[in-house]
Amino acid sequence: MVCSLLFIMSLSGLNNQGTAKRGNFYGISGMTLAICATMFLSDFANNFLLFGIAAGVGGLIGLILAIRVDMIAMPQLVAALHSFVGLAAVLVGYSKYLETNKESLMELIETFIGVFIGALTFTGSLVAWGKL
Repeated sequence: MVCSLLFIMSLSGLNNQGTAKRGNFYGISGMTLAICATMFLSDFANNFLLFGIAAGVGGLIGLILAIRVDMIAMPQLVAALHSFVGLAAVLVGYSKYLETNKESLMELIETFIGVFIGALTFTGSLVAWGKL
């Protein structure tokens, strides 16, 4: 719940230049707290190495993109990276579908909505990237 509030405060802080630093701080704090909370889950158990590898690869890709992209091309970069968020939502939803109880209508509806919104985000971001 605290992470959600920090993310909401982050988005509202990023609305104008005067509060953008504070918005970034809230977003970083929320994500750090979410990652730490995830590491304390019982089913995270022995996945620290896998998590470290994934975070390292993602960080390296982000660093390379940040160095190579000019500021004038930043909207295209944001749109392209936002498409990865949508794709991740689709993949998480699909993996949830594979492990869920197919008889539970509520879980199926929740999974469908997550995959649908993720697919919409992925497609919309690719269209925005193509138009920019």
